[in-house]
Amino acid sequence: MARLFGGLLIAISTVLLLLAAHSTYEHFSYLKARNQSSESIRQVPADLVMEIGLAVILFMFGVTLYTPPLKEITWASEMRKRTIDEMNSRPSFAGFNHRGRSIHASS
Repeated sequence: MARLFGGLLIAISTVLLLLAAHSTYEHFSYLKARNQSSESIRQVPADLVMEIGLAVILFMFGVTLYTPPLKEITWASEMRKRTIDEMNSRPSFAGFNHRGRSIHASS
């Protein structure tokens, strides 16, 4: 259910962002048609800024709800999935030629 709601929030925020982009383009086209100064062209109306902010916030909530839960990546959780036969025990590192025979041979 949360995944469906997250997808819906993503779709709504995408539509809001596209609408804000279109409104911004129309606003700048209107200012250019009226030969406004370059300083007033740089300013975006406050309602468009709020609409873009709302779209970004909705998109973040939507993505948070849409993604699956995170998986545990600790060493213990990885070892639960494997058996001892899958792991390489590296028998080449085992040293059987040690001094134990010479120390305990006299006893």
